[in-house]
Amino acid sequence: MRTHQIKMKGGIGRTPEFEKKKLAQFSVNVGTKCGHDCLYCSTGALMRMHPSFKAAGESPFAFGYSIIDPTTPERVARDARRIRSRGLIQLCTIVDAWAPEAQACDLGRRCLEAILAEPGWTVRILTKSAAVQKDFDLVERYRDRVLVGLSLTGTRSKGDHLLAIEPNASPISERMAAMREAHRRGLRTYGMLCPLLPGIADDEASLSELIEFCLSCGAEEIFAEPVNGRGPGLRLVQEALQNAAFVSAAEAVGTVRRRAAWSGYCANLVQAVQQTLDHFGALDKLRFLLYPSNLIESDYLRIRQRDTGIRWLEK
Repeated sequence: MRTHQIKMKGGIGRTPEFEKKKLAQFSVNVGTKCGHDCLYCSTGALMRMHPSFKAAGESPFAFGYSIIDPTTPERVARDARRIRSRGLIQLCTIVDAWAPEAQACDLGRRCLEAILAEPGWTVRILTKSAAVQKDFDLVERYRDRVLVGLSLTGTRSKGDHLLAIEPNASPISERMAAMREAHRRGLRTYGMLCPLLPGIADDEASLSELIEFCLSCGAEEIFAEPVNGRGPGLRLVQEALQNAAFVSAAEAVGTVRRRAAWSGYCANLVQAVQQTLDHFGALDKLRFLLYPSNLIESDYLRIRQRDTGIRWLEK
């Protein structure tokens, strides 16, 4: 893993897109390329024009490297003091503050300390790293102001599948253990089931296991999302699963590379997630994030007929 340390400008910034999702009003990002190397990640497509890639001499669509700024906590501390209209900050929105390269600089903890030192701020942690547990002592001191979430993209039985497509993230069993530890300590938690990939996490049994697990960890909300088809992610996921001999999952991912099939997968996923949460009497916790632009009309209308828990993200 090549790590590029590049000085950037941002500290705490507004995040209109995540505000529409009702995840947070503000964001902190410790870099522009995460070392977890999840093959479905759409950050490269979203951030491809950022000057940090040119400075690093790297393609935003390549893998095997990360881009971070170890001085980010200094700007976060400055902005945490300076900004008067305070609210909920997501740490992070495009990278992971507990990815291996970020851990090496203790960026997650340092950013948390900088934010929580000022009153009026709350933080939503989102990570695929069980290493976040080492900072639960800090979260405990501000337990009312921090929400802990570990991205759960499949069940333990699909751990080998996930290893093929999320090579540097913590194994799913370790992420679940970290969530259980957060709940044991009395920390606030939420569920993040994103993305729910076809052939891996979109079937009834997997959804039931994941949702029941989130509820057992005291999740205040459960976010869910279909896989984003933007960029080369779906092709890369299909190839990696095929190479790892997970043929049926690879075929399922390959199928949704076509718009009509993606639309049908999405509509079926919405219905399955709603039914599962309804079964557990927790449909009010659902926050299904959905851009309608790639839905075909029949699927769009089907979802609209019962869109409980859907957060429509029209432009």
